[in-house]
Amino acid sequence: MQIGGMRFTHIAEEQVPVLGQGTWQLGAGADRRREVETLRVGIDLGMTLIDTAEMYGDGDSEELVGEAVAGRRDEVFLVTKLLPGNAGGRRKIVSACEASLRRMRTDRIDLYLLHWRGGEDMRAVVETFGELVDACKIRHWGVSNFDVDDLAELAALPGGAAVASNQVLYNESRRGIEFDLLPAARQRGLNVMAYTPIEPARLADHPVLGEIGTRHGATALQVALAWTVRADGVIAIPRTGSPRHARDNAGAVDLRLTDQDLADLDRAFPPARRKRSLEMI
Repeated sequence: MQIGGMRFTHIAEEQVPVLGQGTWQLGAGADRRREVETLRVGIDLGMTLIDTAEMYGDGDSEELVGEAVAGRRDEVFLVTKLLPGNAGGRRKIVSACEASLRRMRTDRIDLYLLHWRGGEDMRAVVETFGELVDACKIRHWGVSNFDVDDLAELAALPGGAAVASNQVLYNESRRGIEFDLLPAARQRGLNVMAYTPIEPARLADHPVLGEIGTRHGATALQVALAWTVRADGVIAIPRTGSPRHARDNAGAVDLRLTDQDLADLDRAFPPARRKRSLEMI
């Protein structure tokens, strides 16, 4: 679905943009004012889903997000993540959630994710996430860096079917999830959120991306981002460090890759032909 200049998909039947804003490595440096401006520019451009985590800068990124969305909270869909070290029982989970709420200056988190698996009791995590939903402190919950077996285990737990999203590493050079994880997520009606959809070290100077960009009057990284959100049910959350970068990212939504473009990209970045271990950064 496209409205204005933005396309949309769904998380738990709720409409969200296919392109959001990531905040990894933001909030702790000297460029805070520019970073706040950048997030606000992104909101203006329709990138109203903002992803952060309590781990990013030990809460600095959550505080940055809170500053950026002040006065505009109802316009945005806030995502943050719980560290496995804070998932050891109901009391710790609730305390961590409340700390994230304080840092972001909000009364609710739209999507609360377990950042990765770390030996926690998933039954207790799911149960507590459900309690947080009932208490209106979070609206939806999900996971991050979960592979196929992890999702199957989750689905078998009481309340596990309420999982709304799985955030994983995904871009042209890291296509392993296409073999089994992406189909499994779609079968369960689960949204997939792609972190690091733009990986400059691998993609910025790739000649095929550059050639396709030239065809469309776009940059190589815009092509990379357009490729990531080409399919329904995938949201990309590139980190955005400047207003110009935010505008470049937003421009990728209007880029329509042709069948020839996609074939060229498949040759340059071959799809997975077998199961691969889930990659993480």
